Amino acid sequence: MRTWIYTVFTVFLFGLTASASADDHAPKYDARLSGYSYPFEVHTFEFDSQRQKLEMAYMHLPAEEGQPTVLLLHGKNFAADYWEKTANYLHDKGYGVLMPDQIGFGKSSKPEHYQFSFEALANNTKGLLASQGLDKVIVMGHSMGGMLATRFALNHADMVEKLVLVNPVGLEDYLRYVQYKDPAFFYEKEQGKTIDKVRTYQKKNYYDGKWSEDYEALIKIHEGWINGDDWDLVAWNNALTYDMIFTGNVSNEFDQLTVPTHLILGTRDTTGPGRGWKKEGVDYQLGRYDQLGETVVEQIPDGHLYELEGLGHMPQFEAFDRYREHLDKIF
Repeated sequence: MRTWIYTVFTVFLFGLTASASADDHAPKYDARLSGYSYPFEVHTFEFDSQRQKLEMAYMHLPAEEGQPTVLLLHGKNFAADYWEKTANYLHDKGYGVLMPDQIGFGKSSKPEHYQFSFEALANNTKGLLASQGLDKVIVMGHSMGGMLATRFALNHADMVEKLVLVNPVGLEDYLRYVQYKDPAFFYEKEQGKTIDKVRTYQKKNYYDGKWSEDYEALIKIHEGWINGDDWDLVAWNNALTYDMIFTGNVSNEFDQLTVPTHLILGTRDTTGPGRGWKKEGVDYQLGRYDQLGETVVEQIPDGHLYELEGLGHMPQFEAFDRYREHLDKIF
């Protein structure tokens, strides 16, 4: 009897110790990701916006003489560091590469209050370009970054040589089909987030039920923020930045793009923001990327479509070699 009790106690104690050890090794990051390393040297662009001083973190790989610079714009659930492989590909070809973290994301400022819009972020980014002496760039955006890239090209066409969109959101007008939600709605969802939920969501929605060490590395930032002391502020910024995806529609302006536009789409993607709260009576199926590409590219005066069959929202991670084949046609 004593042996059984001792064994049970030992197993219980070992379990507690193992759990504590795992917690001790879990990353913990502040709002600015102070303890998280990016693949290239990080710089800071300081500027004033909406009556406050803000800092935009960025990485800049200089171009070879005579070569243009590519501005890479990250998605909603990511920071600029995830562009590493694409940046190396471009830089090896002689292109300059500029990778900012937008305000509210990555290592950049997380304001308590900010009126987020793609117009505002585009204006901030224009200021960053000016600080780097860049008056014309190639603009490339993924996911939410595709909406920002499109808005930048619409508002500042004279600064854009060409536009490249990788599985962008915003190919359809979401508020036409879904109910508007206050940022408090998204804040509540953020507060319930765990790293297991992040992993499950991305595994299902990005990678067709598959997972790898490369995918796991992409959620380390989320894990560190959730475990960190600044999670409430980060969660609030995450909530605030949802609004512009719904209110910042660009799909009705594709016909106004005046620059060559290249659309790279993994056709398995079904990203459809707001799908869970459609308006009553709406049967429209959001996120049909297998159909949206042709619909959208027909609206763009100088539009070019490159489809990646069987790939989803993250073609640059699922199958970089296939993704690169299309980059070779564009760059």
